[in-house]
Amino acid sequence: MARFKLHCRHPLIGGAFSLYYDNQTSALTDDHGRPATAVEVKRYSEFGLAGSSYTPGRKTGNTTFLKIQMGLSCNYSCTYCSQRFVPRAAAMSLKDAEAFLEKLPSWFSGGKDGLGAGVTVQFWGGEPLVYWAALKLLAEGMRARYPNIRLSTITNGSLLTPEIVEWLDAMGFTLAMSHDGPGQATRGPDPMADPQQRAIILDLYRRLRPQGRMSISAMLHKDSQSRSAIARWLAEAFEDETIMISEGGFVDAYDEGGLASSLPAEDAVAFRVKAFEDLRSGAAQNFEIAHGKIHDFITSVQTARPASSLGQKCGMDRPDVMAVDLKGRVMTCQNVSAVAPAPNGQRHMLGTVDDLDRVELRSATHWSKRPDCATCPVLQLCRGACMFLEGENWAASCANSYSTAIPFLAAAVEVLTSLIVERIEPLDENLSLDRQWLWVEPPNK
Repeated sequence: MARFKLHCRHPLIGGAFSLYYDNQTSALTDDHGRPATAVEVKRYSEFGLAGSSYTPGRKTGNTTFLKIQMGLSCNYSCTYCSQRFVPRAAAMSLKDAEAFLEKLPSWFSGGKDGLGAGVTVQFWGGEPLVYWAALKLLAEGMRARYPNIRLSTITNGSLLTPEIVEWLDAMGFTLAMSHDGPGQATRGPDPMADPQQRAIILDLYRRLRPQGRMSISAMLHKDSQSRSAIARWLAEAFEDETIMISEGGFVDAYDEGGLASSLPAEDAVAFRVKAFEDLRSGAAQNFEIAHGKIHDFITSVQTARPASSLGQKCGMDRPDVMAVDLKGRVMTCQNVSAVAPAPNGQRHMLGTVDDLDRVELRSATHWSKRPDCATCPVLQLCRGACMFLEGENWAASCANSYSTAIPFLAAAVEVLTSLIVERIEPLDENLSLDRQWLWVEPPNK
């Protein structure tokens, strides 16, 4: 049985059309129950609901994505930073990095071939280049031991030097540089405004971008809501019309800074309209999220993907994705501290690499345990917002994520059916009027 009726119109001939959508089975049908598009049905495997205080998730040594948290220090202070008010663990040293490398083979399988094949290692701060000595030691040690491993990091670009640029290129790093384009002031100083630093950044960009190894990571927030404006700004600054922009969703509200940067309720409709226009016109084509989300929704329909196969959006509930610090403590994710409690009262420290069998992810709440997620039309795209947030912060993140996802859902439906969704009517669930009416305010508001 369909859960939602999609009230649609044709962009050229107008008229009223109806589609029916079930977020649990990914079925998209017409008035007669026929598939809205001819597709071959291929079911995904169902792997259950791991990763909550009810059914704790596990971690294994067969890791395909390892996030190494070197510390939370940063030379910037972004308003919406997820780490801004996180309690700091004791500072870690080069000796900790050396011990980490020495112990690594005892719990890390080394990928498909034992030499790093199929494995990505990502180095995190704070700002990773604050920990340059540890980063260099770890990356060179891991490259020597696991030559087929993929290395990556994320930086604000302000601490790059010609020597670091040369090293990152030679080591085969993939890199994302955090920059919000016209909204950069919310993050902090703009390294692209300093001619000397800009030259260093552009040198790195011109080395890595042709190989697909560098993107610019831009977030949307209250003071920067337009993907097309961000794309124009970054394309000019980096002298590249084909610039690859990662992230691209609205911020999550980890704390009061994130709440203040969230999408104001009064801006939600205007944001969705602009985001949808940018998708339809191609003005957001530089954003990886634009291609990824639309393709993901289309794939969900074409493969009849059941909701029971969905993990959390960040992937940190997966047993093969792990975040650790240099002490070998396994954590909820790279943005938390091993000494901090999670909002649900559980510990962000899940265990240690010395005893992975006892590591338990209890600090998160799976989307299936959230009252609103299972009944949400964008579940297949959102996958539960941040898995460890609670209360007001989770509610704001949920609202941000809903307005982020709606234009992608509408764009995917238009690709599949040529129809534009104007209203989503719940058939057997509750959905607020603000979320039913996509591009206009509810009539009775």
